[in-house]
Amino acid sequence: MTPYLEPTMAAGRDLFLRNPQGPLVMLNLLRFRETADYAAFPELAPRAPITGAEAFDRYIAHTLPFLTESGGELLFLGKGGPFLIGPEAERWDCAMLVRQSSLQSFMAFNENPAYLAGLGHRSAALEDSRLLPLTEQPLPADGQAEA
Repeated sequence: MTPYLEPTMAAGRDLFLRNPQGPLVMLNLLRFRETADYAAFPELAPRAPITGAEAFDRYIAHTLPFLTESGGELLFLGKGGPFLIGPEAERWDCAMLVRQSSLQSFMAFNENPAYLAGLGHRSAALEDSRLLPLTEQPLPADGQAEA
């Protein structure tokens, strides 16, 4: 199975073409490595091996100040488990919801060199991931929902 750890050029282009207006909420589904792999980021590697979950904790600690500075916020970080509805063989260790004020703010955050300096913790932590940008949809008015 192919892991998904970074957006493709096509996916990034499609997001820009969609041009969502207003706040975005990013739904992250995360599967951690048993042992974090810092081979590509030796400058960030701890002295002793750590788990993928511990490496992701380091990523969150590094990222939160830059996220807040850019107008974003971590809405939810939760431990995963077996699906109630979904494939029995599929597992996600963690789900995360991150709100950003706009697509432009999200892109500025993702291009911040100081933020990027710690991105290796995320790469070391993850075996696989999914990232779904969401925009708010108004709820139907009471009794107005169409069948």
